[in-house]
Amino acid sequence: MTKHILVTGGSGFIGSNLVMELQNSFPEDFITVLDDFRSSSFKNLLGFRGDILTYNCADKTWMGWAKGRKIRIIYHVASITDTTVHDQQKMMFDNVEGFRNVLDLATEKKVPVVYASSAATYGTIDRPIKESDAGQANNIYGYSKWIMDQTARAYYSKIKVVGLRFFNVFGPGESYKGHTSSMIYQLCLQMMEGKRPRIFKWGEQKRDHIYVKDVVSAVLMAHQSKASTVMNLGTGRATSFNEIVDALNEALGTSLKPDYFDNPYTAFYQNYTQADMSHHESMTGFRCQYTTREGIIDYVRNYLSKK
Repeated sequence: MTKHILVTGGSGFIGSNLVMELQNSFPEDFITVLDDFRSSSFKNLLGFRGDILTYNCADKTWMGWAKGRKIRIIYHVASITDTTVHDQQKMMFDNVEGFRNVLDLATEKKVPVVYASSAATYGTIDRPIKESDAGQANNIYGYSKWIMDQTARAYYSKIKVVGLRFFNVFGPGESYKGHTSSMIYQLCLQMMEGKRPRIFKWGEQKRDHIYVKDVVSAVLMAHQSKASTVMNLGTGRATSFNEIVDALNEALGTSLKPDYFDNPYTAFYQNYTQADMSHHESMTGFRCQYTTREGIIDYVRNYLSKK
């Protein structure tokens, strides 16, 4: 019987990168994407040779698809990720109930689940963040991811469930995210037009920016975790926006100086994020292959500058 890999959110930024790598690495498996295309594009899946179920994960109708099929693993990347969505009922229903459907199906099929959690579960912490720091979300998106983590724990005794708390991911395929695309992407577009990159004064705010190629590698290793768990996924290093501008200048061959302006969001703005990766490394042995700078240079030279 053909073995199936199910990827929810497979036409989105991270999901599409994962799908195409799965297709290359496991040609003997049949890949099915579950995605309603609300915040993505079919163009991310040009060259995809599998099947697509066009449903919201929270709609149980799609679950009939699994009848009689041998599923090997489920990667659950689908969710509302736009932090400007303030409809709490919608965010919670789509993200949590959609995940519950996935977990129920995985339990029925006795297969592992790797899912996308988020660093948004931590709120504002100005030091390296450990997994135990979660539960202090600043918005309903982060809270929905926190509840997903709690929901997953109820299934630990039934199946392997591994969550990855993504920090700031950037890379090819994010252009369809619009205003929620990474600052690296947005600053690069400004600089490619010859404009000075606009960043908040004085560019020393830091984030843990991780390249999507490393994210995909980590997702593919996650099911090898020693046990069900939730783990950070970042580089383990905080990079300032001034350093990002320097890397973009190097990649583009430009020398554009930042255009600093006042931050209007000081009341709730995160000045610092950095993943403590020690738990993740102990569970799977994963380590990033790209520094943030190396990821930016690869992204710009091999993808953005060729558009």
